[in-house]
Amino acid sequence: MEVSYWNKEIETLARPDLEKLQLQRLKEIIGYALKTHFYKKRLEKAGLKSPEDIKSLTDLKKIPYTTKDDLRENYPQGLLAVAPEEVVRIHTSSGTTGIPTVIYYSREDLNNWTENLARSIVATGAGKKDVFQNMMSYGMFTGGLGLHYGAEKVGMTVIPIGGGNTKRQIQLMKDFRTTVLHITPSYLLHIHSKLEECDTKLEELALRKAFIGAEPHSENTRKKIEGLFNIDAYNSYGLSEMNGPGVAFECVYKNGMHIWEDGYITEIIDPKTGALLGDEEEGEVVFTNLIRKATPLLRYRTRDLAFVYKNACPCGRTHRRLSRITGRSDDMLIVNGVNVFPSQIEEVVMRIPQVGTNYQIYLEKDGALDKLIVKVEIYSKMFSGDINELDKLKTRIGEDLRASIIITPHVELHEPGSLPVFEGKAKRVVDNRPKL
Repeated sequence: MEVSYWNKEIETLARPDLEKLQLQRLKEIIGYALKTHFYKKRLEKAGLKSPEDIKSLTDLKKIPYTTKDDLRENYPQGLLAVAPEEVVRIHTSSGTTGIPTVIYYSREDLNNWTENLARSIVATGAGKKDVFQNMMSYGMFTGGLGLHYGAEKVGMTVIPIGGGNTKRQIQLMKDFRTTVLHITPSYLLHIHSKLEECDTKLEELALRKAFIGAEPHSENTRKKIEGLFNIDAYNSYGLSEMNGPGVAFECVYKNGMHIWEDGYITEIIDPKTGALLGDEEEGEVVFTNLIRKATPLLRYRTRDLAFVYKNACPCGRTHRRLSRITGRSDDMLIVNGVNVFPSQIEEVVMRIPQVGTNYQIYLEKDGALDKLIVKVEIYSKMFSGDINELDKLKTRIGEDLRASIIITPHVELHEPGSLPVFEGKAKRVVDNRPKL
């Protein structure tokens, strides 16, 4: 398999040298963090009054975790570590409290972010000969602009269409011979279901790769996308607090996402106790950003659940790999006392051949008990067959789900296009249970 690098020296840096670089950058970032009222108070309380108080990477554990609540409580400028005139961009993300989290970027910060995205793109085998159609939303959301700048740096031809308008998306793919997409997996599956309606055959498209992210998805969803489009789909990971996309990205081997460790120190912790876990142990992902000075974040709790692979990747990169995100410590559903992650349900339904490209999970109260309803779209040919076949399919889905999540859900079969379609992040869970 052909392996390409954007910056081979950094991407294949020996581990001791990589850790030396991390320590150097950690000290520098702590210097900036100490310029903020929030971190100055927190770090001094932990006995860290100067960057030189950090002697090794193990000293990182002296720093308390940072949470999304910390960002909200310091809105809007409590975590700004540079002079306001050095800020060239602001991104925010919405939150359930109504107070957004805000991230400031200096010119150097944006350049560092763009560099990591260029690395990510080239790691997948894409390059300047590709036509890149960016279907992620632009604006305060980091997804669209991040990959846009990275693709331009690589030299790709960029189509900055953003999200939505499926008919136009397909037309542009045909007209400009798009070869690479940046898109949510749910929307890409939706596009496939609309090709015939848009009088488009798959062979009319030039697609060869897709960067899918912004929402958790299973390996079976990736395989379904690759099978339907006959392309390679690459998992990517990012979050606005760490800049956005490009924190970790799969290479051509597609066996875990390389974390750009010269930019991020990664820890995996027990989400309940905060204790550090080892490689191959699943827990909550914690990041320290080493390449953003305007808004330094130390030991930020992402709430995302994953693990770090122990073995090396055949591509030759020394930066460790993050597993697929299996769920979030704060989106876990408790159904009649049983813990269920939406990703578990997706893993089951998307591996069943008769299931189409869309599903939703509903939670309701049935007396004192919770009622879990899984609605799935199935291919239209199933509705023209024997009713007994539909009953068998419903039974199979229910039994497969029970084997995975322990409880038995109510399964509803729907015709293609009957469930809500989301052109951005899919809203897979609708919880109608009364709030406590």
